[in-house]
Amino acid sequence: MPQGKPRDQHKEQHWRQWIGAWRTSGLSVRAFCERRSLSEAHFYRWRRILQERATDRAAFVPVQLALADLAAPSGGVELVLTGGRTVRVAPGFDAPTLRRLLAVLEEGRPC
Repeated sequence: MPQGKPRDQHKEQHWRQWIGAWRTSGLSVRAFCERRSLSEAHFYRWRRILQERATDRAAFVPVQLALADLAAPSGGVELVLTGGRTVRVAPGFDAPTLRRLLAVLEEGRPC
């Protein structure tokens, strides 16, 4: 049984919109929050929460292997994301960076 309060989907969506607006604003977190009368502490807290949730969601994704891809000598991985976007990953990639990249791409947020 889950502990704590149940998720408030409305509040979560609200903060997703604020954080998305901040990413495209070009402003620092402090300037963005000041202009919108938001608490910096709440902003940072929600940014962390949403990043963790995105990482949790991206932890397991469906994978389809094609026989032609298995024969490729590169040893790399090709991921086809929602909407048909493709990410090619070379051997020796940094897993935490890939997780963050996938979270951004699957959320549809600009990098």
